[in-house]
Order: sequence, then C-alpha cells, then structure tokens
Amino acid sequence: MKEEKRKIQLTGGSTFTISLPIKWAREAGVRQGDELSLIQRGDKSLVLTPLKDKEEQKKCAELVLSEKESFEGNFRYLIAHYLVGYDVVKLLSPGGFEAEERKRIKAEVRKRLIGMEVVGESSKEIVLKSFLKYEDFTLQDAIRSMSKIILSMQEDAVSALEKGDHNRAKDVIERDNEIDRFYLLIVRQLKAVIRDPELAKKIGESRQRDSLGYRIIVKNMERIGDHIESIAKNSMMMSTPVGIESIKELGTRTRTLFTKTLASLSNNDIVKANEAIRDANMLVDRVEEINERILAEDWSVTDKIHAISILESWGRIAKYCEDIAEVTINLGIEGVEESEF
Repeated sequence: MKEEKRKIQLTGGSTFTISLPIKWAREAGVRQGDELSLIQRGDKSLVLTPLKDKEEQKKCAELVLSEKESFEGNFRYLIAHYLVGYDVVKLLSPGGFEAEERKRIKAEVRKRLIGMEVVGESSKEIVLKSFLKYEDFTLQDAIRSMSKIILSMQEDAVSALEKGDHNRAKDVIERDNEIDRFYLLIVRQLKAVIRDPELAKKIGESRQRDSLGYRIIVKNMERIGDHIESIAKNSMMMSTPVGIESIKELGTRTRTLFTKTLASLSNNDIVKANEAIRDANMLVDRVEEINERILAEDWSVTDKIHAISILESWGRIAKYCEDIAEVTINLGIEGVEESEF
C-alpha cells in the first residue's frame, strides 16, 4: 500500500481519532467493533495489529513433496516453512507415503525441528504442528543452551584425540545435531520478531534492530559446532595422537576465548569484546606457528593432514569468536534517537 495521509480529528473535546485506510482494513479482515492492538515504539511510531482469536492467527501451509527431489531436498523446503513461522504444515504426497519414508520424516522432524510434532496423518498426508511458545524459551535461553553444548563438545573432542577414544569422538559428532536444532529455533524466533515487534521483549531482545546481529552470532556459533565436529572426525582418522600437547594448548585457549566472547555478549561488555578480538588474533598467530612446526615433523603424511586440519579448525573457531565479539560491540552502541521498546 502506498503512503497515505490522514488528518487527526478531535472527538468529544478530549479524544483524538483517525480513520483507517479501507484497503488495509479489508485485507486485514477488520470490521466494525473489532479491536486493534496499539504498540508504542521507541521512535514514537505506533504499530497497529488486528486482535483475532488465537486459532485464527495460526499460520498454515501445504507443502507438496516433489518426487523429483531427494528426501533432503524436500526436507529443506519443510525447514524453510518452519523458519518463516508456519504453525501448521501439511505435507502432501500425490503418490502416497511409503512406510519407511513416513518413519524417516517423523524421525527427522523430532531430531531437527524443536517444537514440531505430528498431529495427524493419512495415506497421502502428514500434518505437523508447532507447540512452541516463544516466551517460554527466550533468546538468551537458546544461546545459553547452544553455548553449553559447544563447550562440552570442545572438551570431549580434545579428550577423544588424546585417548584415541572413537566412541567419544562419535558422541561429539552426534551432538552437533543439537547445535543445528537450536540454530533453527533461534532463526525462527528472530524472523518472528521482525513481524511482531512486541515479541522482541517476550523473548528477551530489547530492540528489534538487534535481530540481524543475533542472526550473525548464532550462525557463527553453528559454524563453531561444525568445526568441532570436524576436529572429532579428524581425530578418528589419525593413527596416533601426534602433536597432542600443541592441540590441547590450542583447545584450551580456544575454549577460554569462546567463554570470554560469550561473557561479553551476555553482559553487553564492549571492553571485554575488544579483548576477545585481540585474543582471537593472537590465537590465529599461534595456530600458524604450530602449523609450520608440524610440517617439519617426521610424521606420516596422513597424520600431518589430519593434524593440520584440526589446527585449521581451531583457527576458524577463533575467527568466528572474533566475529561474535565485533557484533557484540555493535549491539552495545545505541543508535541515534533510539531507545528500548
């Protein structure tokens, strides 16, 4: 709708009134006697939202699974529907669902999409519904949960390499799925905040404009999880735990760096965030030093390749911590004429 201007009228000597654009009212389904929610924002603007029954507000979609796509290809379409906030998604299969396909869909939904459950099914349809309440699991809760998993993965990845414990390494690899689940949940939350400014306060985000910053932060955290997974995989392919002391040193320093980075974010401490950036740069330099030393060692080519891959992952984690710290500084600076909701 193009910009329209409305004059404010004085009614009853003490009440200001303004007419609503009829096109907007029709599209929003607003009728005489309906109620509107008015939210005053920090920039002195008002957000008007029609108040409807909660069941009417639920967003529903139908997704026809393509026979030309792989399972993962179709599942990516489902993830996209989850991220943009659909409450109910009906999966339709023109040819009907095979028993194994139905079983796999249910398993993957439980494993990858927090809050989504199967509530109905037939031969050609599977109905998924989100029971997630954003305010029951705030943004900080989700980030804290991701952080704890990452820290435990990091510690166990080094331990698995040191002891040659393949079972522990496999456990680290499996835990990366939990990181991915929380990442998708947070992206869903942040997308919802863009549509509903009032939701920002409910999930613990004071300003709507911070959504982009948090999106970058959780993406970097998800990538950190990927690199720890890579460290665990490489540890399983090494014949002996060569260079373990250097790898443990970097693992300990990286863990400390990640903890400091998260503390700066949690406390909105831009000074500590700057310290984290300096620490990250020093850690990257240390990775390069050890990398050169390993190249000169008399190890098998295979072990060298995996050891260098592990070192590269520590270096990438340090850079992701640097990115998170930079966003923390940006979040800590209030915009011009900006205040909280």
